[in-house]
Amino acid sequence: MNATFSGLDVNLGNLYRLSQAKTRSISPENFTGEKGRGGMATEGTGADCARGLGQGWKVSPSIRIEANETRVLADIEGPGAIQQIWLTTANLRWRDLILRIYWDDQEHPSVEAPVGDFFCSGWNRFAQVTSLAVCVNPGRAFNCYWQMPFRRRARITIENRDPDDFGIIYYQINYALAHVPEDAAYFHAQFRRTNPLPFKEDYTILDGVSGQGQYVGTYMAWGVNNAGWWGEGEIKFFMDGDKQFPTICGTGTEDYFCGAYNFDGGVVDATMDSRYREFTTPYAGLPQVLRPDGTYQSQTRFGMYRWHVHDPIRFDSDLRVTIQALGWRTEKKDRRYLPLQDDIASVAFWYQTLPTAPFSHLPDRDYLEVI
Repeated sequence: MNATFSGLDVNLGNLYRLSQAKTRSISPENFTGEKGRGGMATEGTGADCARGLGQGWKVSPSIRIEANETRVLADIEGPGAIQQIWLTTANLRWRDLILRIYWDDQEHPSVEAPVGDFFCSGWNRFAQVTSLAVCVNPGRAFNCYWQMPFRRRARITIENRDPDDFGIIYYQINYALAHVPEDAAYFHAQFRRTNPLPFKEDYTILDGVSGQGQYVGTYMAWGVNNAGWWGEGEIKFFMDGDKQFPTICGTGTEDYFCGAYNFDGGVVDATMDSRYREFTTPYAGLPQVLRPDGTYQSQTRFGMYRWHVHDPIRFDSDLRVTIQALGWRTEKKDRRYLPLQDDIASVAFWYQTLPTAPFSHLPDRDYLEVI
């Protein structure tokens, strides 16, 4: 007899299978996700609009988060898995909202990132993202489909770092209460930013990882401070005791993000105009290019993602990930690389066993601000 289907790892090939998993959802209309307890609010951000209609008429569709406040979005007893998160916000810049996720009562978070960067939107401006793991849709709707299993508890919080302004947050967290396989690892995501990158130093996407797991994705918000092409740098994965040299070494920044030749069709096809070309696909994309406007927006900025869905990078004991910022010197006779000093931010996504080493301290909002 076939094993009972847990209801996790859902795809088109097994949607027909029955399961004992219990589907639940947390939102401002049901803060706990309890069965039969949705839409019961009698007060909330929509209460004034629902006057005369009463209970059940969109009384509490969102929450208000005050300046310097941290709110709990979800606190779930397991076992189970988060299967989808939808979130949108008004009033606040996305780097001022910090998303954190804690697994199984671990004191420090396994996910810590500004909301915008976590959802591939690091520059506080909307760009369509159409991928398997993250979708950003019109109206600045943030969605993620990373499966996040947990055994005892999942707790999700959001912090408003703006000292002067409140925000309105709409969200829905869809999850299943189900058996979690023994070999299931825990989802992690960590934000970093270096501005500017010191001369001749590699940018560190991730380090300090200890345990077994697999690296599954990278988002980068890259602000260029030099003229010319900026993406010759190689990404490197140091794993399981690697020291000076990595086990995996890429061939160029645009190559890692599944593009080629400067993301510029005109480089190889003279019939096309030469320019950066945005693209968004299930596994990789350059969905955002912010171009100089000739006045105050002086630098070109890029948003890129790469998901290792069919090619996860597996490690047994440790992992460190770096990337070079590398351009070209302008003198044509002097064909040499130029180490760049760019504004680079990233979110690394991976699964690993617990316990997790505490992340490095997240810098203050002034350092993280998109200027």
